[in-house]
Amino acid sequence: MAAIVLLSGSPSPKSRTAALLNYAAARLKAADLETVQFGLTDFPAEDLVLGRYGSPSFEPLTRRVAEAPALIVCTPIYKAAYSGGLKTVLDMLPQTGLRGKTVLPLATAGSPAHQLAIDYALKPVLSALGATDILQGVYLVETLFKLREDGSMDIDPELHERLDRSIDRLAASVKGRSATSI
Repeated sequence: MAAIVLLSGSPSPKSRTAALLNYAAARLKAADLETVQFGLTDFPAEDLVLGRYGSPSFEPLTRRVAEAPALIVCTPIYKAAYSGGLKTVLDMLPQTGLRGKTVLPLATAGSPAHQLAIDYALKPVLSALGATDILQGVYLVETLFKLREDGSMDIDPELHERLDRSIDRLAASVKGRSATSI
């Protein structure tokens, strides 16, 4: 089975977003699912800023997304929207690059004020790229979600349960799809 793609929209490799994706990767691994991670720093800044769609730097992402049964897209929320860097990376995918994919959107934020950003900003883009199964997103506010010195997370128990349920739902979707294709 192909790996689930984990895509970070954070400009920092050491962030709440990165910790969240590392947690998701570990949970999926415990469910016997393989993952591969991509972040903004995996691509040359010039290719991103200039929108070089034909750049070979995006080929590994495009190929892995094409093969993947599912994606987790995780972004910090800035000024009521997902990161511009994430938008640039999503723009590098083919117009129907997410067709047939299950997608779990996750967001980290400093305030609960913009918790609808997943529904009103991120989900429409994922849908426009052809995602057919966009799961209920999880919005993690920094007051309920702390990053420890070692890079691990300390999450409010109720939020932790919602996050686990969402990741498990993605895993079940992927395993269910795999079982029906045998």
